[in-house]
Amino acid sequence: MKATIRLLLTLSLLMATGAALAGEVRLAVATNFHEAAERLSEQFAEATGHSSRISYGSTGKLYAQIRHGAPFDVFLAADQERPHLMEQNGSAVPGTRFTYAVGKLVLWSPDPEAFTDPVAFLREGNFRRLAIANPKTAPYGLAARQTLENLGLRAALEGKLVRGESIAQTFQFVATGNARAGFVALAQLRDDHDGGARWEVPDTYHDPIAQQAILLERGRDNEAARAWLEFLASREAQDIIRQYGYDIPQSPE
Repeated sequence: MKATIRLLLTLSLLMATGAALAGEVRLAVATNFHEAAERLSEQFAEATGHSSRISYGSTGKLYAQIRHGAPFDVFLAADQERPHLMEQNGSAVPGTRFTYAVGKLVLWSPDPEAFTDPVAFLREGNFRRLAIANPKTAPYGLAARQTLENLGLRAALEGKLVRGESIAQTFQFVATGNARAGFVALAQLRDDHDGGARWEVPDTYHDPIAQQAILLERGRDNEAARAWLEFLASREAQDIIRQYGYDIPQSPE
């Protein structure tokens, strides 16, 4: 009986110690990565015992919030420009930046009859609105604008563009019928939105959408933050990221 009690006390002490060691990481995550981040967060908690709190937004807006003191430990951007700037301006820890995913841009309409030839669809312009994310704050919007420029259609379609503040809002414009079609992230076309007309834009039409992560200064001494980045670079996390429609770069830079 005494041995059983000692064993229970020992287990309780170990559990209490484990709980005390578990930390929390606060993540600023680009909106396009929402679904993947939720899944990764669950796996991260299971693997490490640490928890994560996630805030979503366009990369440009999250960058501005961090620069103004928002309490985040890790930044998962949808581009490489902002993490690089943070490394230069002292907002982030040098040497911790890497590409965790390469995004894919898609022209999409929930109506499967919307187009069969996507370029002809854009050139003919027989629609009232075409949705893109704001190129100033959302890398997917920048990629969409570059695509229209390479097709020689930016000026012709300028009056029909409706811009979302993030790729999530852009997606909603299309999903709710407020725009006939739009440029969204492939990762958004899952579950109830896996049908319709879609064109995966060749990456020759725009700069690579290299999504980079970086440890912020606030998270420098946060064990959970460093564990998150280590987990994000793991084979397990990469397999999950691929499942959500992203590529994994051969070289993390």
